[in-house]
Amino acid sequence: MGLGGISVWQLLIILLIVVMLFGTKRLKGLGSDLGDAIKGFRKSMGTEEEKPGVEEKRTHTIDAEHRKVEEPTRKD
Repeated sequence: MGLGGISVWQLLIILLIVVMLFGTKRLKGLGSDLGDAIKGFRKSMGTEEEKPGVEEKRTHTIDAEHRKVEEPTRKD
């Protein structure tokens, strides 16, 4: 049983008909346009800064002086 009573075979037949009607180039363009729209929406909402992509790598550097830390003396 698939989604809402539709079997897997029926979904495959619908997918085949859609590909035959629109063609793979048009569907690819539609998918990339949808992806660009989602990316633009996320950027406008400010969530893209919080979640860096795979290409972006954040490096953290700390500017500090190296100092020897003395351990506290024990009193027995």
